[in-house]
Amino acid sequence: MPTYEYHCEECHKRFAVFLSYSEYDQAEVHCPECGGKKVRRRIGRIRIAKSEESRMENLVDPSSLEGIEDDPKAMGRLMRKMQSELGEDVGPEFDEVVSRLEKGQDPEQIEKEMPELADLGDGGDLD
Repeated sequence: MPTYEYHCEECHKRFAVFLSYSEYDQAEVHCPECGGKKVRRRIGRIRIAKSEESRMENLVDPSSLEGIEDDPKAMGRLMRKMQSELGEDVGPEFDEVVSRLEKGQDPEQIEKEMPELADLGDGGDLD
């Protein structure tokens, strides 16, 4: 069932209402806080669906690869972009590594300080 967000113009609280599509046209929405009838629908975030091909094209941009071998910050930015484009939760270890790269920390130093990374995946290196 879709969630619709509202704002009460009487008590200024925000609230959400679950309504089916058929209920939406007929339901009289009241503020759960004050019972007010002067409510205004809020438009929430909009998501745009991208095809996997489109997401991969964004990652293959050759200009995004410039300097990543010598610049940990550039590597961190690319990894953050990859995470964003893929839209998957990659876990706290990934976030920790990317945060360190974005601060300019050397990848080899990160490997030394986070030996548990060697146990992930195929046991390979960060690079």
